[in-house]
Amino acid sequence: MKKKNILNIFLGIAVGFLSYSVCAQEFPPKKTITLVVGFAAGGAADTSARIIAKKLGENIGANVVVDNRGGAGGNIAHQYVANGPTDGSTILYGSVGPLTIAPHMMKLPYDPFKDLAPITMAVNFPNVLVVNSGTGIKTFAEYVAFAKKNPKKLEYASTGPGSASHLAGELLNEMAGIDTVHIPYKGGSPAMQDLLGERVAAYFSTYSTAQAYIENGKLNALAVTGPQRLKALPKVPTIAESGYPGFNATNWYAFVASSKVPDAILDRWNVELVKVMKSPDVVKQLNDHGLTPMPDTRDELAKYMAKESATWGRLIREKKITSE
Repeated sequence: MKKKNILNIFLGIAVGFLSYSVCAQEFPPKKTITLVVGFAAGGAADTSARIIAKKLGENIGANVVVDNRGGAGGNIAHQYVANGPTDGSTILYGSVGPLTIAPHMMKLPYDPFKDLAPITMAVNFPNVLVVNSGTGIKTFAEYVAFAKKNPKKLEYASTGPGSASHLAGELLNEMAGIDTVHIPYKGGSPAMQDLLGERVAAYFSTYSTAQAYIENGKLNALAVTGPQRLKALPKVPTIAESGYPGFNATNWYAFVASSKVPDAILDRWNVELVKVMKSPDVVKQLNDHGLTPMPDTRDELAKYMAKESATWGRLIREKKITSE
């Protein structure tokens, strides 16, 4: 009798654990899904996140809302998710800066490689090196030649210290053996305003930001910072094909979540998000904004993040780049 009671107790415990496990890994979570974005509404991150969120909600039959938590170059949003819900209801539209650059420049209240778990790459997009047409520089070769003949005379704008636009300029300085001067701004809008006002000569801009000014002739597009040419600018070469093989300085957004979210749920998010990123309508909408969907596996994203961290960490140390 006693053995039977003990067996019943163990069976009850086992069933309880099984029920808890099933509930804990329920997908999608029976609540609103929150997609956190580290930047304000209206920019490339917000625009692409909303395109993806809409399709994701339709696919999984759940309400998916975009939560803009701007500030500190995206670090506020990353910290929030690192310390946030662990049931899989909150995922982050992470970015290259907070995930692989900022850790080398400042002490962060989270570790992107320990506190955040990779799900899948979202989109990748290069910057475009543009100059004010008033400079008279029309090609990338002319830009490099002018910089070599006139050290410290060419000034290029960026969206802030350690930003992708800043590091692209530093990488070009290193690989081309030139000495252009970095002028940091608090965002893309003031940087573009000063470029158009001829207060700086160049800017490694996102295509979407520079598009209208390239089309109306106010800016000359010289080169693309990624490994492939932009479909929207087929005649503009990459820096890599212009004499500097291996040059690659792209922006990217990737989906990550708290590392405390169960692996089973992270795996399900990978499946659903990859499905969205491969949807023809989503691909077209993202391409129209100069963004290239790059869905992959969780392991592939982890390796890519590690590679990016090593690349930018070395450059930041050698150039003594700080967040000031």
